[in-house]
Amino acid sequence: MLWRELTIHTTEEAVEMITNFLHEAGAGGVSIEESGSTNKKRDTSLGQWFDEIVPFNDIPEGFAVIKGYFDETTTLDEIHNEISPRVDELKDFGIDTGEVRYEMKTVNEDEWATAWKQYFKPIRVSNRLTIKPTWEEYTPESEEEHIIELDPGMAFGTGTHPTTSLCLRTLEMVVQGGEEIIDVGTGSGILAIGAARLGAAHILALDLDPVAVSSATENARLNGLEEKITVKESDLLSVLIDKSVQSELGVALPVQIVVANILAEVILLFIDDVYQALQSGGVYIASGIYKNKEELVQAALVSSGFQIADICREDDWVAFVARKN
Repeated sequence: MLWRELTIHTTEEAVEMITNFLHEAGAGGVSIEESGSTNKKRDTSLGQWFDEIVPFNDIPEGFAVIKGYFDETTTLDEIHNEISPRVDELKDFGIDTGEVRYEMKTVNEDEWATAWKQYFKPIRVSNRLTIKPTWEEYTPESEEEHIIELDPGMAFGTGTHPTTSLCLRTLEMVVQGGEEIIDVGTGSGILAIGAARLGAAHILALDLDPVAVSSATENARLNGLEEKITVKESDLLSVLIDKSVQSELGVALPVQIVVANILAEVILLFIDDVYQALQSGGVYIASGIYKNKEELVQAALVSSGFQIADICREDDWVAFVARKN
């Protein structure tokens, strides 16, 4: 099978928004390659495998190459005309996209699969969590090391992006065991699976993208966690106001923890909904926030009644641990 490949050269800061644009335009899959230069600092405190496995690339530091794959009947000029204005508008939201450049070509499906899978290897993201692609072999180093089996398919979330690994490490600090959790914008389901591995009692994984819902459902099955993870195509507000579905959620509202690894612009839209979804003393982990939006999100959290318990950082990304007063 042939696929139409749309390549977008941009910045790391703009990756998540542009990735979302590609999915909304109907991409059957998206690959992301960020700077692999020798100048880029790498965290090896947990023994992550970078240099030995993933070859360096010539992408300048701070920049990224995003590739969206579309059905062979798709006209890429139309997709470009749909996405380009939305990318240009990101500057109005304070997101630096750099000098955006587009390329188009046709590729074979086998070429696509091989191209992105060669960069996705087992990676230790925290003291207790290791992400393992389903097609790779890996043996845990100890009984305390928990494996997240993952095949992201067409959904976002492999754990290699700073926002995802940052969120998993933050979950490891917060989850004590037995909590009921809501994962907003679950993507591949990686955070829900991580929370379950850390001892959460049940996780409600929400996403508006049917592709993500399918991917998260399959990854929960691959990890044998169907009984602990309920995946729904929904946003948080719909779950809160629709009493008829609440008996099917697997969690009892309000819950102890809400986690959202999305974008600052989206997080700002539903902070009050998160406050409503949490028990008194409950914790909100908000990630996917680029450093230039840190003060804005912090102010909004405090304004809604949250107390900032901790601020975690990786590269230029921020995760808040906010507690409901």
